[in-house]
Amino acid sequence: FVRDLPATTGMIFIYDNEPASMWMKNTFIPLDILFIRRDGTVSSIAHHTEPQSLRSISSIEPISFVLELNAGTAERLAIDENSRIYWEPAHGDVE
Repeated sequence: FVRDLPATTGMIFIYDNEPASMWMKNTFIPLDILFIRRDGTVSSIAHHTEPQSLRSISSIEPISFVLELNAGTAERLAIDENSRIYWEPAHGDVE
């Protein structure tokens, strides 16, 4: 039920090195969805996803993370399949 996402934030989902599939059913804004390998390299990106769509958006290979950002953010930050994503878990988060 995401209706807005601050520009400097995102939503991360953790997987156990498996194929991942997302949908936009309860999301009211377009997103960029990044599928990320365990080493932080970007496997693939779904740009400008359609809000409230029931279409499945899937990784092209087993991945460990999915990062959802506001639509256009990947392009604005020049994130592509040659990129590596780095982040530090917040205090108390599982690594």
